[in-house]
Amino acid sequence: MSYTQLTQEQRYQIYALLKTEHSQTKIASVIGVNKSTISRELRRNRGKRGYRPKQAHRLTQERRRQAVQKRISTETWTIVATKLRQDWSPEQVSGWLKKNLGIAISHEWIYQYIYADKQAGGDLYKHLRCQKKRRKRAGDYDRRGKIPNQTSIEERPELVEKRARIGDWEADTIIGAGKQGAIVTLVERKSRFTLLKRVRRRTAVAVENAILDLLAPYQAVTHTITFDNGKEFTNHQNIAHQLQADVFFAHPYAAWERGTNENTNGLIRQYFPKGSDFSTITDAQILFVKERLNDRPRKCLDFHAPKMVFSLYPSGCT
Repeated sequence: MSYTQLTQEQRYQIYALLKTEHSQTKIASVIGVNKSTISRELRRNRGKRGYRPKQAHRLTQERRRQAVQKRISTETWTIVATKLRQDWSPEQVSGWLKKNLGIAISHEWIYQYIYADKQAGGDLYKHLRCQKKRRKRAGDYDRRGKIPNQTSIEERPELVEKRARIGDWEADTIIGAGKQGAIVTLVERKSRFTLLKRVRRRTAVAVENAILDLLAPYQAVTHTITFDNGKEFTNHQNIAHQLQADVFFAHPYAAWERGTNENTNGLIRQYFPKGSDFSTITDAQILFVKERLNDRPRKCLDFHAPKMVFSLYPSGCT
């Protein structure tokens, strides 16, 4: 006779059939399992007040969690905690462990580990990313006029869309409290390699200089840059000339056309939430966030880190 794991719905069926005084054999027949499964379920999961489906399911889940905890060594959980404290997501930790150490722990169990740590007074949960709904940023686009001499994203080469090479960047700015400062963000589309620089004012000149400073070391792998329609990118022709790169603009209010950059900005907001005073941010903090983003594995990169993927293509070839 074999034992079958029961679902929560089946446990409610068992409870209802017990209330109507059905035998264990009849209950097994009705829900389509072996009668030994019913016998074991009632023996292991009956409480002081009898069999209750919600309690039974909770007891089963707790036993499974403890079994996983025993199967996985303390040393492995220490590695998990270390990666979480580096702001890796449970999915990133799970993928990295399997790929690099051959250890299989699902991201669901890592979440359970985090919640158990929280109940015990731990702080691992503080490293989980906030899942707030994104709202449209105030003042994204200045409606007083269009940036002159734009080249539309519709004219961008198809290989950029396909992420067929290293060297195609997306650019944006994250605005600080009171719109008094900003962080210029650049993300390479294929590798997700990220560059950051704080500017005191979100002017066209300040943003131009920041982009040139950030991409100067990588000019050999700067083929295209895609901007949104913010007025801070008015000096795009100077940027294109200095870097010998082609520059394109997404359509207004079409953030999905620069999805890589938008997603990265969301990750950066974990460290600098909305309402943060950017005048107090130091270069060391900016460097810390940049290294965090570039050093941790990404699912879309088969759990390699952006820095490693970017370094594999020093010449920008496919």
